[in-house]
Amino acid sequence: MSGTFVGMPKFPGAAREALADTQLRYNLAHATGTIRGKRAAVVGEVENWEEVRLAGAAVKERALLELDQRLMQLEGALTARGATVHWARDAAEANAIVTGIAQAHAVDEVVKVKSMVTQEIGLNEALEAEGIAAWETDLAELIVQLGGDLPSHILVPAIHRNRAEVREIFLREMAKVGRPAPAGLTDEPAVLAGAAREHLREKFLRAKVAVSGANFAIADSGTLVVVESEGNGRMCLTLPEVLVSVVGIEKVVSTWDEVDPLLRLLPRSSTGERMNPYTSTWTGVTPGDGPQEVHVVLLDNGRTRALADEVGRQALRCIRCSACLNVCPVYERTGGHAYGSVYPGPIGAILNPLLKGTGVDEQVDSLPYASSLCGACFEACPVRIDIPEVLVHLRSKVVDGHRDDRIPKPEAVAFKAAGWAFGSAERLAAGERVSGLAGKVLGRRGGRKAQVLGRLPGPGGAWTDARDLPVPPTESFREWWERTDGGREEDDDDRT
Repeated sequence: MSGTFVGMPKFPGAAREALADTQLRYNLAHATGTIRGKRAAVVGEVENWEEVRLAGAAVKERALLELDQRLMQLEGALTARGATVHWARDAAEANAIVTGIAQAHAVDEVVKVKSMVTQEIGLNEALEAEGIAAWETDLAELIVQLGGDLPSHILVPAIHRNRAEVREIFLREMAKVGRPAPAGLTDEPAVLAGAAREHLREKFLRAKVAVSGANFAIADSGTLVVVESEGNGRMCLTLPEVLVSVVGIEKVVSTWDEVDPLLRLLPRSSTGERMNPYTSTWTGVTPGDGPQEVHVVLLDNGRTRALADEVGRQALRCIRCSACLNVCPVYERTGGHAYGSVYPGPIGAILNPLLKGTGVDEQVDSLPYASSLCGACFEACPVRIDIPEVLVHLRSKVVDGHRDDRIPKPEAVAFKAAGWAFGSAERLAAGERVSGLAGKVLGRRGGRKAQVLGRLPGPGGAWTDARDLPVPPTESFREWWERTDGGREEDDDDRT
């Protein structure tokens, strides 16, 4: 599925519904504004920030260009240190591997570190289908899970919820799946966090199997790295007997030295911190310390498809910081659910079509258009992914995919008509005369204040619902040129 939610409408329809939710828009504006401010402060402290961005981008790009070699190196290092490596071509294979490991240990529950890739493959649902409960231990993921909700942000999945809503979710749902929330629970953030801590502690202490992702996988040592802010990841990575890490193949880097710029970029770009409170690393199995059985599932699920796209492959540099979401004017007004994917915002608008392919699903094909192309996402991206460039590239692929449709789309008909008109000087001149006549008629009707047309009928209504269409000029450039003798008449007037 490549991380898309089944049954979600295309972005324009979902966005229109989200825009009508004033509470959602307030929550998003407040949260993204706060994160932007924190990020700007800590980024401003780094004099050579652009050099660090260039270094981080170069690290990821080198790893992608040598991906086959680095992955084999990673497998060898992991195996040498006691880990079992599995390869998964798609979500179904990855889910079957993780489910099989859990069943082999006869468990009916697992605890999870926050992981985008396990959401991408629908692991929780796959485990649930086999009678195994997967407990999210990240606070925001816990809120989403208890609320029967979907994540709305890469870093802060419950960004669309305010603290009063979180309190109600805890009071209503916690008792159904474990330790109940305290009866006198308030909506103070520290109190809500305390209730979550008490609720999760019993799950940490009894879990035999944990599931994680990884922010980075270091090829030469076989080390996996997870950065997080709450300590729940550290609990999952150290307490259970068995650890299963599902890792996208693009997460590999060559050496420890190459992790350095990435660990400087990630916390500043994501949480607005100089460094993450918890940076956990593990290398296979260490006798008597931590999980004594470690599995690593290396997942493709469309990544080699994206790698083959010379323009789009840069999206695989993504370190999941969510900086692009926090500066995007579209995301701030619609939220993550409108994108219909666990990867929302600008990065989701390119990553989903790259992983799944264009021309397969209308909802996915709508995502490259979920942008104003303002470029703020590229300026914020710590690894310099040129998201606007990839968006335009993917739009062209979406259009190309429909060229052979038996019933052409309205925009295809419009552009074909425009091509016909612009293909002949005579036809263009005739069109300009008609346009000028229309401008004169509409100008007389509306007076001097008539600047824009109203809503157009038919397919044109979709355009004018969201944009102003100016009244056609009464004089074309061609006519002006002839009237002024190529502009010389006006020049003479200026000189006099």
